[in-house]
Amino acid sequence: MNYKVFLAYSIAVVLWASAFPGIRVGLEHYSPQHLSLLRLLIGSIGLILFALIARIKLPKLKDVPVILLLGFLGFSVYHTALSIGEQSVSAGAAALLVSTTPIFSALLALMFLRERMGKFGWSGSFIAFLGVAIIMLGTGDTLSLQLGALIILIGALGESFYFVFQSKYLKSYGFLPFTIYTIVSGTIFMLFFSPGLTLAISAAPLDITLTVIYLGLLPTVIPYFCIAYVTSKVGASEATSVLYLTPAIAIFISWVWLGEIPTFLTILGGIITLLGVTVTSLQSKQITEQVPDKSYIV
Repeated sequence: MNYKVFLAYSIAVVLWASAFPGIRVGLEHYSPQHLSLLRLLIGSIGLILFALIARIKLPKLKDVPVILLLGFLGFSVYHTALSIGEQSVSAGAAALLVSTTPIFSALLALMFLRERMGKFGWSGSFIAFLGVAIIMLGTGDTLSLQLGALIILIGALGESFYFVFQSKYLKSYGFLPFTIYTIVSGTIFMLFFSPGLTLAISAAPLDITLTVIYLGLLPTVIPYFCIAYVTSKVGASEATSVLYLTPAIAIFISWVWLGEIPTFLTILGGIITLLGVTVTSLQSKQITEQVPDKSYIV
């Protein structure tokens, strides 16, 4: 594996994993809607300043509707659903649910982009999902009857659409400009929840607000750059398969940060998850063919 791809994978997984306990901290004061809006708003401000300094051009007018849609699905829907879900679902269980993103992504890529995963890819995905299922059992959460869990799954599906259908536009704009476009687009939709945000910020404890600032500057932005970069190199299915690692690392960070002590099943599940991702990386042939531009359906 190319060392740049490996580095991008590592940064994305660690930062995303830290977001799950960070959200739990932010929800101690902020509502899910305000937390999601503030995260995206902080991230967007930083990105807009960067775009001005780097003189990144605006997108083509004909692509704006698609960019808005992908920004809505990948950021507005995902972040809001995750924050709402974590009101009743633990950080580790939430990470498990989000790790279904690679399965959704692989199916969407198969259906619409004619991408396929080899036998190692599918076998590794099955092993990894078994691992995260064991992690879920280790947290003691019952996901099947929880509304919060279903809401997080909706967020994971929205994020999957974002990851898969960004491929065409990554080629046109590059991973850095396109990710900026979509994060800012997602923030625009979140402005619907802006009433009361100023009051919430003024009343929030400093440590919680600092946590939200961290979420906005790092996990909200950097991992998407990393995954967009990897997608441009290896394809959507393989790029998102690394997300299977997130639950194991999220549970470890939650242990250190929140005092959530992992059980034996959690540790076992983490080992199996790592094995599954390793098997996935051994696949002999990954995404090689895509349909013409007209076949991209969004």
